[in-house]
Amino acid sequence: MSGRRGATDGGSGMRVAVRATGDWEDDVDETEGVLVDWFAREGRSVEAGDTLCEIQVEKVSVDVQAPAAGTLDEIVVGEDDAFEIGDTLGWVRTE
Repeated sequence: MSGRRGATDGGSGMRVAVRATGDWEDDVDETEGVLVDWFAREGRSVEAGDTLCEIQVEKVSVDVQAPAAGTLDEIVVGEDDAFEIGDTLGWVRTE
């Protein structure tokens, strides 16, 4: 995991992550997923709410949105890689 600080603790970046609940409509009991595809690329500008990537958790596909406007600074979890719910998938640098 990166040593970056999120906006909530005074840093200039925001974590791209999947919360344990609320990011999909169905009840999902799994604690891990697979990152299917990144739609945004590192270094690209994004707006809050832009779809950054698609994940799959227990046969449910979920689009993960940018938490804030800025630049997709770092992709932490690559395509086809597994992750645990709550892990940092990437970082958006806010300005």
